[in-house]
Amino acid sequence: MIRVNGEEMEWRPGLTVKDILEAKRFVFPMIGVWINDKPVPRDKFETTTVNDGDEVQVIHMISGG
Repeated sequence: MIRVNGEEMEWRPGLTVKDILEAKRFVFPMIGVWINDKPVPRDKFETTTVNDGDEVQVIHMISGG
């Protein structure tokens, strides 16, 4: 199991950040992802795998003025 924004999610080998975003239906244009408090570059979402037991934070960035 992994935790995504504090909620448990089933883990499987090869699970990527992109897979998580799709499973959780996170489609925000500006999004930040951290695995175990380490940021994941946006261009690495498709290739960055998540390990069993990891803590993933997904944050929707909002700009304002």
